[in-house]
Amino acid sequence: MPELPEVETVRRILEPQVRGLRIVSVTVNHPAVIARPSPEEFCRLTAGRQISGMSRRGKFLSLCLEGGGRIVLHLRMTGSLLLTPPDYPLEKHTHLIFYLDDGRELRFTDLRRFGRFWLIENGEDDIFSGVNRLGPEPLDGDFSAASLRLAFAKRKKAVKSCLLDQEFIAGIGNIYADESLFLAKIRPDRPAGSLTMAEWERLAAAIKEALLLGIEENRMSAEEYLAGKGRGYRSRYLNVYGRAGEPCRLCGGRLCRSVVGGRGSVYCPKCQR
Repeated sequence: MPELPEVETVRRILEPQVRGLRIVSVTVNHPAVIARPSPEEFCRLTAGRQISGMSRRGKFLSLCLEGGGRIVLHLRMTGSLLLTPPDYPLEKHTHLIFYLDDGRELRFTDLRRFGRFWLIENGEDDIFSGVNRLGPEPLDGDFSAASLRLAFAKRKKAVKSCLLDQEFIAGIGNIYADESLFLAKIRPDRPAGSLTMAEWERLAAAIKEALLLGIEENRMSAEEYLAGKGRGYRSRYLNVYGRAGEPCRLCGGRLCRSVVGGRGSVYCPKCQR
């Protein structure tokens, strides 16, 4: 699933390209991707609207519309958003197409069909998409070890499971939870309540470091993004995620895999005691 760095990559690539363009019409090939309102109303209410910008909150993207409305999108497991010329080959699982006034098309593809769109009009409270329930952005200035400790210090759950709770921290998924805990030298199955203040300090710094590194490593041109069909995220920089059985890049020991809170987790038993 794309996490905060990957979703931020999408925003940085697409936002300058779509800003100022007008949606001429919309085609919905798989109605279930429209969560609100009905697919017919979604197409009617978005046609003719100008895109004034694009924003991100956690793992959610929003296309900001003239008049103050916005189209909220979650890519979920396999979704991707592509800005293509009209003659670009159509992907098999293309579920929605925005036809834009410069002739290009903003296409949503999703193999597993879990991605969703919500239209939120100006003045409406977004009680539909889940954005209103998100915790703080981990890259904001007020995110700190103190806020982490306040949220989790009394919890018996594994610290990794806590990091995945979007109501407490927005945007972290399986990849960057593992990477952050490795950088902080904390085992993913440690009960959150057992961490010391020094460990919370290390973890807060590690979360920011892992996310910023992910954003930097996934920096790419619009041409590279299109060539990768919106899924060409880079992983060579990852220290532990997806590397079970391989040597640790710090100590050379063998990385181990376990299941924490129902999620596969990779860690170094020597570095993360």
